[in-house]
Amino acid sequence: MDVIAEVERSGLVESRHRGVAVRVDAEGAVIWAIGEPDTVIYPRSTNKPFQALAMLRAGLPLTDEHLALAAASHSAEPFHLAAVREVLGRAGLTEEALQTPPSYPADPHEHANVLRAGGGRLRIRHDCSGKHAAMLLTCVENGWSTHDYLDSEHPLQQAITEVFSELTEGRPPVIGIDGCGAPQHATSVRHLATGIARIAQAPDGTHEARLRDAMMTHPTYVSGTRRGEARFMTEMPGVLAKSGAEAVFVVGLPDGTAIVVKVEDGGERALLAVAGRAVELAGWSAPVLTERPAVLGGGEPVGEIRVAF
Repeated sequence: MDVIAEVERSGLVESRHRGVAVRVDAEGAVIWAIGEPDTVIYPRSTNKPFQALAMLRAGLPLTDEHLALAAASHSAEPFHLAAVREVLGRAGLTEEALQTPPSYPADPHEHANVLRAGGGRLRIRHDCSGKHAAMLLTCVENGWSTHDYLDSEHPLQQAITEVFSELTEGRPPVIGIDGCGAPQHATSVRHLATGIARIAQAPDGTHEARLRDAMMTHPTYVSGTRRGEARFMTEMPGVLAKSGAEAVFVVGLPDGTAIVVKVEDGGERALLAVAGRAVELAGWSAPVLTERPAVLGGGEPVGEIRVAF
């Protein structure tokens, strides 16, 4: 993979991040790429729009905030947890039905709040609990079993695999297990971008458009009030953004093109900077696109993180 960002301290480049960045058009043709666009990756949580789309097609009866939450990696802020409980309640289930690992909130501020209150790890506090609640509701709506909803042979997971394969132009070369326990479908960076582009340019009245509009209208339900992807969607109306673990970031643009960034080492330090630069190259401007993490020495700025393209 190519160097996509450098960390400079006091005039010396002390670290480099390698990775891939690609922009494709609505047909999946590569407009430009840094690194090899056919590199195969796990999209991690950037595959949640595909999972949520499959659930919509299977009859998931959610709109607005709850639909955005179905595609979320949420921060476990109080409004997220309340919404997850509402989805579970609609399914006639409780938090005990969730098969997410018991977790602290992903957001460090919420994590600290839980610790100050004497709380601990809960399944609902996992950042994927919104998706899991939607999966359970989809199962209930279809009369499918709920105890094994994460099994790769379950009708729900089979439906997700079909939608993922359709939008990314081929069966996944590998199906692994994500951090939340759900099946995780591998694909190339280019094909991941193609799938996001298809959601970005979907015509009104389709399930794809409903999902896209719900995510863009309710960006804090997709992530949280302090998260970069929410800022992308808030500061640039019409832009769809989603992050994933191990430093993956996808952006769908209203012209039907899409951008995917993957940092090879999995560290998120340079992720938003690289994604921001890629969106700048697509002709956009917003404060979030030019912000960079601080490089400090003695509490004062002594360097910078530079995007290498």
